Amino acid sequence: MRFVSASALALAGALCVGHVHAQQAAPPAAPQDASRKVAGGGITAAGWKGKVDAAEAAKGATINDSKFAQQGAELRINNGPAAIYWKPADTASGSYTVSATFTEPKYMSSNDHPHPYGVFIGGSNLDGANANALYCAAYGRGTYIVREFTPAVVNINGRGASPSDAVHKAAGRGEAVEQTIAMSVKGSRVSCSVNGTEVASYDKGEVTGAGKIPTTDGIVGIRAAHNVDVNVKDFKITK
Repeated sequence: MRFVSASALALAGALCVGHVHAQQAAPPAAPQDASRKVAGGGITAAGWKGKVDAAEAAKGATINDSKFAQQGAELRINNGPAAIYWKPADTASGSYTVSATFTEPKYMSSNDHPHPYGVFIGGSNLDGANANALYCAAYGRGTYIVREFTPAVVNINGRGASPSDAVHKAAGRGEAVEQTIAMSVKGSRVSCSVNGTEVASYDKGEVTGAGKIPTTDGIVGIRAAHNVDVNVKDFKITK
């Protein structure tokens, strides 16, 4: 009979546990896919302006790497780098709602994983180095995200997207999916609704102040992630 010392058994056990822990550890995050450059890019919709994310600008991307155009009653966005779009005259203060309906004609047709789009509020210094904006955006996989741009990026509902039955899911890759997204300020509350259902609500103190946007008053507009094609209609501000 072969005998194994207690110390050898302990070492083998430790190695086994270490292997199990390594197997169970979360895999490293996949690298971010590179932003494309859209042919014939630039903003041609009258009165609109745009700005790419600071991280995109640091890589040399510009708003002319995306295409933002008016076609009939719709705005057509073919994004390369992630960006925000706005009209300087579109401002809101006090209690209000900003909303729009987004149609992704071919879900994930220009990317290998879902990318979100939505509306923003509280915009200020948008042409400057440190833009401020609070946005809510939906993914065609049935999730949404609430995030802020300040001198830093602030994840309001966590680092990842949150699931909600209110957010429509595309039937499959290349299929159309539509979302109506609204952000509302009512008294001391700030909320996001998708397809008529409130999916997130916060006290103003949770989204404004030190390290966050200064105020929910300001410019409102559209947010679209990189490498996404989406059409927008009925963009409006209501009191």
